[in-house]
Amino acid sequence: MNIILLGYGKMGKIIERVALERGHTITARIDVNNQHEFETIKGDVAIEFSHPDAAFENVKKCILKNIPVVCGTTGWLKQKPEIEELCREKNGAFFYASNYSLGVNIFFKLNEHLAKMIGAFDEYNVGMDEIHHTEKRDAPSGTAITLAEGILKHVKTKKGWVNEDTDKGEDLYIQSFRIDQIPGTHVVKYSSQIDDIEIKHIAHSREGFAKGAVMVAEWIKNKKGVLSMDDYLKF
Repeated sequence: MNIILLGYGKMGKIIERVALERGHTITARIDVNNQHEFETIKGDVAIEFSHPDAAFENVKKCILKNIPVVCGTTGWLKQKPEIEELCREKNGAFFYASNYSLGVNIFFKLNEHLAKMIGAFDEYNVGMDEIHHTEKRDAPSGTAITLAEGILKHVKTKKGWVNEDTDKGEDLYIQSFRIDQIPGTHVVKYSSQIDDIEIKHIAHSREGFAKGAVMVAEWIKNKKGVLSMDDYLKF
């Protein structure tokens, strides 16, 4: 399979290595320094791990070129509905996930199940910590936002998430930390006067994210529509 890499930082280079190990070819590597090459790129699928400021245009250009695109860039999601509408209009293929790790996607499901169980008990307050490397620009992480959305479905005492300290009981507080060389840690914490319950996911490297993205790229090659990890994993 011929793969286009959109974003060629640390993550892009790991994706490249994983893709080559799996027998694929990299036909283009697009980053901030060679955007002009976008006009001539060809490939079976594009994998987009760039920057929040670049993701929207990168994905849009792929859809207009009828190139299936797998996107893992976070921090641009206010524009995602526009991309989804364009994808449907052009009968393209767009796959977005805030995290491509199998373990994290199992964690998402566990998080929702726990929220559904605890949501019936008002005495528990819920919050979240997320820790990433210092190069990560957006906060909170896309993974943390996905976790928050899962909690908000079931914990009716919370009306929305915030990324700053709050004294409003209806706010779900996501506390963000940026520490050098931390691939990603997420902790969901329920606290009451009687006890605490926590679930945690710790990524040891970016390898799992990269492998997941390449496996999804293999899967999406001949598909159409707006797709997600639920479509791929079918949990």
